[in-house]
Amino acid sequence: MHALGPLSYFVMAVACYVNVELIRSVMRPRCMLMIILLLMDIWVFNGRMGNENPRCNDDDGEASESGRQSAQPTGDVSGEFVTETFEYGGGRQVTVYVPPNPPEAIIFAGDGQRISKWGRLLEKADVPSTMIVGVHGLTDEMRRLHEYSPSFEPELFGAHEKFFAEDVRRWTQSRFHVTLPAKRTAVFGVSAAGELALALGIRQPHIFGAVFCASPGGGYRPPEVMPSLLPRTYLVAGTQEPFFLQNAKRWADALSAAGADVVMNERTGSHGGAFWREEFPLMVSWAFRR
Repeated sequence: MHALGPLSYFVMAVACYVNVELIRSVMRPRCMLMIILLLMDIWVFNGRMGNENPRCNDDDGEASESGRQSAQPTGDVSGEFVTETFEYGGGRQVTVYVPPNPPEAIIFAGDGQRISKWGRLLEKADVPSTMIVGVHGLTDEMRRLHEYSPSFEPELFGAHEKFFAEDVRRWTQSRFHVTLPAKRTAVFGVSAAGELALALGIRQPHIFGAVFCASPGGGYRPPEVMPSLLPRTYLVAGTQEPFFLQNAKRWADALSAAGADVVMNERTGSHGGAFWREEFPLMVSWAFRR
């Protein structure tokens, strides 16, 4: 039997999305949503549609699969990359982009084997010196989704939240002697990791004063009652990814209604497109401008 190609995964995801009412008649809505999110993330992290390969067209020389990339970029970069392996989850890596100048801001990111390399994008932009602490994501897509969204498996999410927001943050402070206030600290994620960024920002605004979120999944939705303290939030999604654009707009509306400082940008592009990387320096400039 031949393995399904990336295009097949995408077609399956679209079929699930289009036939929502039929699927609801045979399975619980949460299970249906999980399948849609899983298939969409498999498409983004492992494949291409037509000639577009969001994971291979990056200018940092990445391989196409999120968990099997080298954390070291190819090409010129002035900063340093440091990778540490923690005991959490049987061995979880964290890769840190250390800017050439003392950091004035810090970003903690999901899928860190990919996002840490975006430090090179910041070196080319007129933004404050910013450290990126990238917590690597899992290669098991189902468990990755469960770590990133509190909606599916709260205990697993909670364990990852503690590791991410407490253990990794303490290690960063000790290893790099960097202690910055919440107003100079952001959490960032794309796709499923965008849900993680939103969840951590909502739950721990005393740590993460800003949330950067690109094309969030739909597993985690705005709570009915928002906390009184909310992080500044910058959302972006593409015009050619209606499911994720709708998710981003839902969050922007809910946070704005609760009185948060929110930016919501629509960019031309599909899920995993170049606009993610193009928007990243704009997010940093918005949150940490001098």
